[in-house]
Amino acid sequence: VQLQASGGGLVQAGGSLRLSCAASGRTFSNYGMGWFRQAPGKEREFVASINWIGSGTYYEEAVKGRFTISRDNAKNTVYLQMNSLKPEDSAVYYCAAAGRPYTGTWYRNPAYWGQGTQVTVSS
Repeated sequence: VQLQASGGGLVQAGGSLRLSCAASGRTFSNYGMGWFRQAPGKEREFVASINWIGSGTYYEEAVKGRFTISRDNAKNTVYLQMNSLKPEDSAVYYCAAAGRPYTGTWYRNPAYWGQGTQVTVSS
């Protein structure tokens, strides 16, 4: 199983980026997926999750109203649209996935991790 994250980069404050995470080696249409991030000197933290059919989403408080998570099960891909970016959003962003199907709280202990993509927001 591989999760390949892409879409990171350098953007000015107030700008937007769209991250993608393509899964391979397994079909994740029955599994929760989401995003975490880790800034230098800080622990990895949860950002957003989406359930297996895309009907339920959950966000970390600091990104609510600015980030939107979505998925395309036909493409085995999850996305994170990030708008109104702030310097404090700068981090390595990791996609993650559940290890068991139909698990609502999978993000408490993800089974699979992607390699991370760097997001840098300049002030």
